[in-house]
Amino acid sequence: MNEKRTALYGQTKQMVDDLMLQTNLNEDHILVVGVSTSEVLGKKIGTAGAEGVATDLFAALHEVSQSSGFHLAFQCCEHLNRALVVERRTMKQFQLEEVSVIPAPQAGGAMAAYAYKQFQQAVMVEHIRADAGIDIGDTFIGMHIKHVAVPVRGSLSQIGEAHVTMAKSRPKLIGGNRAIYVEQVVE
Repeated sequence: MNEKRTALYGQTKQMVDDLMLQTNLNEDHILVVGVSTSEVLGKKIGTAGAEGVATDLFAALHEVSQSSGFHLAFQCCEHLNRALVVERRTMKQFQLEEVSVIPAPQAGGAMAAYAYKQFQQAVMVEHIRADAGIDIGDTFIGMHIKHVAVPVRGSLSQIGEAHVTMAKSRPKLIGGNRAIYVEQVVE
């Protein structure tokens, strides 16, 4: 791996580690990831997809996913209506509906196409309600995060040349000023 690619892996790993410090993602959770490999390279989104970039980012994301147990979902570009690549076990566990399409670098994006090839049993789904997300290159993953999305700040704000945002979700607070949100112990 060359120096630039090693840096991309390291930045991605740092970003995911920062997210993990602020969330409790495990086998009951999905992390949605949107990536513009073009933006990582400093190019306009959708113009310079790069499998080498996807390889490095996927390696870091997959490593943390494997050690923590959370499920990964990779968002495709708008040409596939932002459908998502997941593993079949994720689709079954979260009762997601499969759709028929195979992402390619020019229709789905380099990251989604690469993830599709790497997963043991990749399938495509149209909608999810993820527990957290990482958006690399302003790909707009918010439509796939549960309400209420809460911004997460990490130690980095970029991977390569791409702007990065992260979010986690929390349950909605309902009930108004008389509601209780934290369990109180009566002694």
